[in-house]
Amino acid sequence: MSTQGNRMRRSRGEGGLHFDSRSRRWIATVTVGYDGRGKRRNRTASGKTKTEAKEKLKEMLRDLDDGLGIAPHGYTVANAVEDWLTYGLSGRDKATVKKLSILARIHVIEALGARKLRELTADDVDRWLAAESKSVSTRSLQDLRSILKRAITRAQARDKVKRNVVLLCELPKGKTGRPSKSLSFEEAKALLAAADEFATSPSLAWLQAYVVVSLLTGARTEEMRALRWNHIVADDEDSGILRPITEIGWGHGRFAIYVWRSVRASGDTKTRKSRRTLALSKRCVRVLQAHQERQGRPARAMEGAPGGELVFVTATGRQFDKDTVRRAFRKVTAAAGLNPREWTPRELRHTFVSVLSDNEIPIEKISDLVGHSDTTTTETIYRFQIRPVVLDGAEAMDRIFPAPEEPQER
Repeated sequence: MSTQGNRMRRSRGEGGLHFDSRSRRWIATVTVGYDGRGKRRNRTASGKTKTEAKEKLKEMLRDLDDGLGIAPHGYTVANAVEDWLTYGLSGRDKATVKKLSILARIHVIEALGARKLRELTADDVDRWLAAESKSVSTRSLQDLRSILKRAITRAQARDKVKRNVVLLCELPKGKTGRPSKSLSFEEAKALLAAADEFATSPSLAWLQAYVVVSLLTGARTEEMRALRWNHIVADDEDSGILRPITEIGWGHGRFAIYVWRSVRASGDTKTRKSRRTLALSKRCVRVLQAHQERQGRPARAMEGAPGGELVFVTATGRQFDKDTVRRAFRKVTAAAGLNPREWTPRELRHTFVSVLSDNEIPIEKISDLVGHSDTTTTETIYRFQIRPVVLDGAEAMDRIFPAPEEPQER
């Protein structure tokens, strides 16, 4: 430190400290580098007293010694989360971005947003998670913790905070979520009968095939919405191979569907094991054939439209979204005498598992039919539907839910 008269001057690299008469605060200044034109880049911090400003100066100098940039003092948790929402979700599905944005703004920013990121502590995060656990499920709590962790990780990579305190925090158990459930056998029969009644509806005729095939194959809702006509196949007796019904028609004895796609952003199924080929019961074949005839031709959608050759499309040939399917499904449940507020399309899959289990289908076969990697997954997710349990899915469904008798020709 050099001396100029009675005034002490700091050496190069030690930063600066001066009193700003306009703001009446002490200002600490550190040079952190130079831009492309050689212009000095400074970081500043301020304090009401000289001692407070000195401490902030020391902290900035320590950061420089550690090879870290200087985090701006005014950078908040809200800034970090908004930055992550803006730049950290590229390539994600629109529905995923929407969901994460809602969770981030309602739960993370609302509770922690005003807190300066550099001052956020593990105790703050622990208290926040504990408070959230009283109102959200464990799954949602995992999402909230992940949002904050990823936002801070991004800020940390940009030298706006030294460490990620979320990594020091354990996830508490959240509020008990909506329990999984399935229709009883009688309820399932009533639902199938109600779905058949919609076959004559101009706008909702597709519900018949959607409900029947969903319940009798156990396909996921996102798999059903992505089902294409060329993925409905028949066993070609001449060649001994499965060929699309769009090529060889319905005049065959055995049929199946390729569950190879979903409506996820990538188009892939949930897991690799989820890619499977499922035999179709006679009832499924009948409703799909009727559905195709009502459409007039498989590739009914407008040329170039996203619906392409989808089995289930809107009146304009577009792919259904989950909310539209859910609203339509409520009409079927109401017609079946069920409370539409208590049932969603995903419970058709739970019912499929329950019915097969009740009819002595081994857990190993059920696991293969629903596309799980092992029986542990099936037993964990469908623990309320699995019962101690020897027949394959399509054959069993033909016996459990026989197709209505064909009308007699006169």
